[in-house]
Amino acid sequence: MKHLKLKVCGMKFASNIAAVADLAPDYLGFIFYEKSPRFISDVSAELIKYVPAEIKTVGVFVDEDLLKVKEKVNLLNLKAVQLHGKESPAYCIELKASFSHLEVIKAFGIDENFDFSILDEYVNGVDYFLFDTKTATHGGSGKTFSWQILTKYTLAKPYFLSGGIDLEQIIAIAEIEDARLYALDINSRFETAPGLKDVARIEKFIAELIEN
Repeated sequence: MKHLKLKVCGMKFASNIAAVADLAPDYLGFIFYEKSPRFISDVSAELIKYVPAEIKTVGVFVDEDLLKVKEKVNLLNLKAVQLHGKESPAYCIELKASFSHLEVIKAFGIDENFDFSILDEYVNGVDYFLFDTKTATHGGSGKTFSWQILTKYTLAKPYFLSGGIDLEQIIAIAEIEDARLYALDINSRFETAPGLKDVARIEKFIAELIEN
């Protein structure tokens, strides 16, 4: 599974950000949604500027005013934006058109009733989709959805897989035969407290991914 990218989301604390960055994940995610227990304040968000340039910093937003998202991208030099609310295709297209360097990731909560046809209108406005477990809290639930549902996904657009991913699923991940699977998104299952990541567990996860 060496080809898979890794995103560690919900980073919040200075020393923990530095320690996880030392593991060289491909993406580090910072949540700008005030209702999240992993919400990063404006003061702490200044830490994003110190993340090594080779790691892509991701701002996670939920139905935020588009102008405010653009301001955060400029202020913190974000490399990607993850939209976790009900943002429209037009919203995504305008955001993507505003920055030549920015990756736009549109997240969707998945359950057995999810209608994959709604993704069609988003294709030209995003670089990746992110499939997460459907919850009322916009992610961070620590719960997985049935990955079998993704057989209904017919578009060519690559995606991040999220939702309760943990060490116990390494083998199941290795068995996924889908070239569109671009990255894994890990968060709450690797925490000792909201926003505080267990660095040793993440290191073990990375090592086992490479082995499998």
